[in-house]
Amino acid sequence: MHLRDDFARREAIDTTALPWVASPGGHVERRMLDRTGAERARATSLVRYAAASGFPAHEHGGGEEFLVLAGTFSDDDGDFPAGWYVRNPVGSSHAPRSAPGCLILVKLWWMHAKDQTFVRLDTVGARPKDVGRNVGVVPLHRFGDETAAILHLAPGALVPERAVPGGEEFLVLSGTCHDADGTYTPMIWSRRPPGHAPALTSATGARLFLKRGHLADPPAPPA
Repeated sequence: MHLRDDFARREAIDTTALPWVASPGGHVERRMLDRTGAERARATSLVRYAAASGFPAHEHGGGEEFLVLAGTFSDDDGDFPAGWYVRNPVGSSHAPRSAPGCLILVKLWWMHAKDQTFVRLDTVGARPKDVGRNVGVVPLHRFGDETAAILHLAPGALVPERAVPGGEEFLVLSGTCHDADGTYTPMIWSRRPPGHAPALTSATGARLFLKRGHLADPPAPPA
């Protein structure tokens, strides 16, 4: 499968309009944002676990990164309620499950093998760093040119025009923001190719999960 995997193209999608696609077993569903491959794939997805559902133990050959959006995700390392950010590097393994059900944004096979850092971070309790112009940042992870963060836009925020040599991608978690290409409301996912990004503003405030620097040299998808 090849779905929105031309990283030279800009994308902006209302994820609430996408269909839910059942995974093998049927108790976990996905809204596919980008994908290269079949069941083993380099992929970005919204994944919804039904209550008392899960997967058998498995290894992540290309690593796994996710943000819990609702409910509680659990695995061998414990329980991760809404707001937790987790990275499991290449070669790691676990048995994911959810007792109450949960919704996560997950990126699979997007991690480089040398990035062996495990991350478990509660973003709800994290204090944003003020970077000016009514913008705050909660850094989540950095590896080489790749960064992940929660971006807090207070009312009147301005993120100036900027070079994005490695591209950028975001999911709106709350609020509304705008740039020259459109308006972004909760659960809109947008990806901008390497190059240049216009100024981003918010009149009322917004919160985004933001990744930068990962699109210029993405890991190869599984064979």
